[in-house]
Amino acid sequence: MSEAMSDGDLAAHLAEVAGRILINVRESGLFSPKALGKAGDQTANQFLVHALREVRPDDGLLSEEEKDNPERLAKSRVWIVDPVDGTREYGEERSDWAVHVGMAVDGEAVLGAVALPGLDLTGNGGGTVLRSDQPRPLPAAPEKLRMVVSRTRPAKEAVAVAERLDAELVPMGSAGAKAMAVILGQADIYLHSGGQYEWDSMAPVAVAQAHGLHCSRIDGSPLVYNQQDVYLPDLLICRKEHAETVLDLIAEVAVSV
Repeated sequence: MSEAMSDGDLAAHLAEVAGRILINVRESGLFSPKALGKAGDQTANQFLVHALREVRPDDGLLSEEEKDNPERLAKSRVWIVDPVDGTREYGEERSDWAVHVGMAVDGEAVLGAVALPGLDLTGNGGGTVLRSDQPRPLPAAPEKLRMVVSRTRPAKEAVAVAERLDAELVPMGSAGAKAMAVILGQADIYLHSGGQYEWDSMAPVAVAQAHGLHCSRIDGSPLVYNQQDVYLPDLLICRKEHAETVLDLIAEVAVSV
């Protein structure tokens, strides 16, 4: 049955199941917050990589918690996963953490699912999964824009741009949670310049692009995935009508920060 699933259904199913596994690990009550992060990461990773190798054996695979296999570089289709994005938030039993399951084709983020297991929007206790193949309408933008930033290390560029836009800063944990906040109407701009890796942004970017959002590096260049060097340090996700203004301000503040 799993082999007959579409890539979109598979990504969403894997992200949702991994999220449930992570909740179960946390609710076991056996781990300190620090140990919980490691246990959750490794447990969810084992599920995701074994499942993908079972049902998509011909595709490449890149995971934050798995030793990199350079064979992926020769593949057109490559799954890129982050078993727990926001390990600290997961360990602290916050809601702003995520599971990323996405696929890049020839370096482009084409498909993704981001599970937010701690965010229950339906009231059924099952968390939330946002998918690139099932976009939802974006809420209207407010008059006063909101910029989502790291709750522990807000990037200087983001703070400087927010000041020039008179935008409200919204502190939040994981990259996936921040990106999904723009889709869910909890924020309007996600600007990051503090260093990331491909697994931090690939699935969220696929989902955000499918919802009609602008996604790029902070210099406006494209985000390219499945590279030999998986470091992808910066990211801008925002509504398209704000992109030009934000990119101009980033270039302006880059001189002064």
